Amino acid sequence: MATVLILGAASDMAVAIARKFASQGFGIQLAARNTVRVQPLQSDIAIRYNVPCTVHEFDAVQFNSHQAFWNELPVKPDITVCVFGYLGDNETARADWQECQRIIETNYTGAVSILNIVSNDYAAQNKGTIVGISSVAGQRGRQSNYIYGSAKAGFTAYLSGLRNRMFHEGVHVVSVQPGFVYTRMTENLTLPPLLTAKPEDVANVVYKAVLSKKNIVYVKWFWRWIMLIITSIPEFIFKKLKL
Repeated sequence: MATVLILGAASDMAVAIARKFASQGFGIQLAARNTVRVQPLQSDIAIRYNVPCTVHEFDAVQFNSHQAFWNELPVKPDITVCVFGYLGDNETARADWQECQRIIETNYTGAVSILNIVSNDYAAQNKGTIVGISSVAGQRGRQSNYIYGSAKAGFTAYLSGLRNRMFHEGVHVVSVQPGFVYTRMTENLTLPPLLTAKPEDVANVVYKAVLSKKNIVYVKWFWRWIMLIITSIPEFIFKKLKL
């Protein structure tokens, strides 16, 4: 039975992704900082889908613990999905380095740290799939969230380079660009309904992308064209906009 590791398993998107793969017969490994939060999900998956489901302690910003975390997994996963992230508050982060650092380290540094370890292991076996949940916010910096966006931009570039590197090792890397998603992380934001996906939409796209070996996928197809327009606006105009 193939196994899927969910890094950041307590988030709404992670829960939906875990359920989707479990419903298709995959074993699930739930990795989260707060393991108590995911224990009900573990029980539900094991009972509802009759597949193995284990819980593992993982903290994205405790970089020194990442190698031990990977080494101690009872079964090495066939698929690793990196879902964790932290939106934070841009204005707070401008004034408070701790907030700024948390945004950067959660969305970029922590992801690079663990995925370096995962990809090295997969490369040695010449197999495996890595899925990274990035963000369209990384495609052009906007005044409202450029610190978060810059971290996601770095992660998107990392996934692109990793895909290029790992292709030659038989390892596939998928970059997912969700756009707006209704989650706890965005519950305080006013989101446009037509442009906003549900966690289940993300899960379905991730599952299909893994099976069909897609490289870059958008959860809502029109985000590809929205971002093409946004990235095409000349800088002398773009800098005057309030986005």
